[in-house]
Amino acid sequence: MKIVCIGGGPAGLYFALLMKRQNAGHDITVVERNKPYDTFGWGVVFSDATMDNMRQWDAATAREIEQAFNHWDDIELRFKGRSIRSGGHGFVGIGRKKLLNILQARCEELGVKLVFETEAKSDADYPDADLVIASDGINSRIRTLHQDIFKPDIVTRPNRFIWLGTKKLYDAFTFDFQRTEHGWFQAHIYKFDDQTTTFIVECPEHVWLAHGLDQADQEESIAFCEKIFADTLQGEPLMTNARHLRGSAWLNFQRVVCEQWWLQNAHGRHVVLMGDAVHTAHFAIGSGTKLAIEDAIELTRQFQLLGDGPEHITEVLTTYQEARRIETLRLQNAAWNAMEWFEVCGERYCDQFEPEQFMYSMLTRSQRISHENLRLRDSAWLEGYERWLSERAGVRIAPEQKAPPPMFTPYAVRGVTLKNRIVVSPMAQYSAVEGVPGDFHLVHLGARAMGGAGLVFAEMTCVSPEGRITPGCPGLYTDEQGHAFARIADWIHTHTDAKFGIQIGHAGAKASTRVAWEGADQPLVSGNWAIMSASPQQYLAGVSQVSRAMTHADMDTVKAHFVAATRRADAAGADWLELHCAHGYLLSGFISPLTNQRQDEYGGSLENRLRYPLEVFAAVRAAWPQDKPISVRISAHDWVEGGITPSDAVDIAKAFKAAGADMIDCSSGQVSKQEQPVYGRMFQTPFADRIRQEAGIPTIAVGAISEADHANSILAAGRADLCAVARPHLANPAWTLTEAAKIGYTLVAWPKQYRSGKAQMESLFAREKAAQAPTEKA
Repeated sequence: MKIVCIGGGPAGLYFALLMKRQNAGHDITVVERNKPYDTFGWGVVFSDATMDNMRQWDAATAREIEQAFNHWDDIELRFKGRSIRSGGHGFVGIGRKKLLNILQARCEELGVKLVFETEAKSDADYPDADLVIASDGINSRIRTLHQDIFKPDIVTRPNRFIWLGTKKLYDAFTFDFQRTEHGWFQAHIYKFDDQTTTFIVECPEHVWLAHGLDQADQEESIAFCEKIFADTLQGEPLMTNARHLRGSAWLNFQRVVCEQWWLQNAHGRHVVLMGDAVHTAHFAIGSGTKLAIEDAIELTRQFQLLGDGPEHITEVLTTYQEARRIETLRLQNAAWNAMEWFEVCGERYCDQFEPEQFMYSMLTRSQRISHENLRLRDSAWLEGYERWLSERAGVRIAPEQKAPPPMFTPYAVRGVTLKNRIVVSPMAQYSAVEGVPGDFHLVHLGARAMGGAGLVFAEMTCVSPEGRITPGCPGLYTDEQGHAFARIADWIHTHTDAKFGIQIGHAGAKASTRVAWEGADQPLVSGNWAIMSASPQQYLAGVSQVSRAMTHADMDTVKAHFVAATRRADAAGADWLELHCAHGYLLSGFISPLTNQRQDEYGGSLENRLRYPLEVFAAVRAAWPQDKPISVRISAHDWVEGGITPSDAVDIAKAFKAAGADMIDCSSGQVSKQEQPVYGRMFQTPFADRIRQEAGIPTIAVGAISEADHANSILAAGRADLCAVARPHLANPAWTLTEAAKIGYTLVAWPKQYRSGKAQMESLFAREKAAQAPTEKA
């Protein structure tokens, strides 16, 4: 084949040499605009795993890189006058110029043609090429020419950064955070050869502007950074690539994602994007070069598997795109998480966190490194952090003992202390008769209380017959219902050390529907009752009943119903109360602009839309004992244009905090069928994290939390105070006890009747873990 690589970066050069090595008969040319052996930039970083991959595909190149690279395992944090270090992280650093020079030399050795000082303007400049590799960088001219096919999604991020260097050498990947009168700056620092270190300085746009750096020239910017990081630099100056201003100017990162990666041009030849031209990953996890190298490897692999003649190109590129898309998106998502962490850390974490927790939060910022993965990397550091965290939760630990995992630390609020941080989330069971919970509920909730969770919630319990979602939903509007709940509460308190919570709510426009297994959200076949909400609403267009708008008299009546239900919950012996203001039910319907179109004082602005839910909350709080906590469940994101956003959720949380709420239970969605949520593991945790830090109120994280590693990572990073687990508790009532055994935490207490099974389960998981060792670091 005749192959032309436009752009002599890592992707183009490495693909060229791999394909030439695979088949010396290929005619391969790399076209580069710079001079021979001349490039810009400081150091680049990629992982040990990428290095292993390179050894398999071209050992000669890998050996050359290994002789030039700097390898380190440690990450060091410099923060608030402290230095904290953690090991086992495995990075490779090498000068960008050195890396490219090695790749250029290897290309020449193998017979790849290198054409320098040539600006390729179009793939049409090479009409006789069977394949054109557009590896021409983030501002790819080829991608722009065919943007209608490639469909790039380019997002410019708000932080400013400047890419510098210094002769001061560091023996760890170092992160330095410094506060100024206008906000926080952070430096990403790593040595890439025996003389030079990369020094990237980053800050939010508003901090950059407040310091007048938008008006500063190159020398002034460098002098400013030297002053801010004087303690770290210890007298060494910062340097810039003066000949290449793009390497030294303050920049905004651009995230690039392309829908399509390849095409056939007007000449019938194939063009494929590679490296930064098709995807970018933020330097916060150092994965840009990794993505470029692994693009080259995967495309070569597909030619090796499917055939490296022109007749196979279409099949190869189709398979290549699908093979790389999943891994690329995974890495881009991790890089996005890390990037967002650095964008908000100054306002969200730097002031609030002590250095120990800040270090943990930083290490787990991408969500690719979990709690147990940190244990694999540096068990001594993690055990020290667990001890620090436990002591702050009031746990006394003997010197010879290990601290409990974060999920097994107690949590106290008002007069209630939970034995651990795991909550059985309220989950509708649709099994009550006339609103009365029966034997099913006793067994269901009792089993989960015995299963090890610190707090067990009953499902949403309705404050009136009309407020039920379905005829099978429980209520607290009669004394009989109250007595039935008292039976459950008494059983839980007698036989377990779990606390019992009741969530009260009113279904609003989502009331009078069938039980889930007969048609979720579908109106009853017969016997429907009249429904009401903030504004006239039909939840399922053309299907659901149309609710009427509540009058002020209705609002007074429903508020009284909430108060009566609250008093019955207290009389029943509930330890914890939650007010349901989420998922499109009545109070949520007032909060969301998608469902509240009122023209009176209860509609319009967020302040007005919150007025009635806050009135209800105030009445409930007054009726609920002061020594018992109340949480509020909210939909922190409607996932619909024009609906509630995470920013709104912070304001909602602040309002409930001011009214006396103890905690915000952070769910999302289910307000509109037009929603387009983005699912994934722990996908709602960022809402709990943001609300906790910005509204200054404890939070419950919920949503796709399915294993101890998830919960421990969330809690240890300070992203939430409790973790609510729903579906896994349906599958396994003893989820908490099972997860303790999985991670080897044997100090958790089991019900005395079941203790004979404890050692067996722990032994089983220990054998499984031993059989899987050693486990690679992620």
